[in-house]
Amino acid sequence: MWWNDGWGAWWFVMPLVMIGFWVAVIWVVVNLLRNRPGPTPTGRARPATPEEILAQRYARGEIDDDEYHRRLDTLRDAHPGAGP
Repeated sequence: MWWNDGWGAWWFVMPLVMIGFWVAVIWVVVNLLRNRPGPTPTGRARPATPEEILAQRYARGEIDDDEYHRRLDTLRDAHPGAGP
């Protein structure tokens, strides 16, 4: 009974479903590729600023409080626009 109807109303629905499926697949692939972690667009990470390097050394315990603040003041005096 059901199969004797032929394509009936499905002749235009199936191509739309197929197009919708492929659009969804392409959308998922594009979003996965766009949002993946990786290098910066130039291919290189930006170099650390002198203040960041100093903060890292302080965090690792290579320098003490006095030396950190003294060097930080020196850096900020040498580059007035670099600090907060």
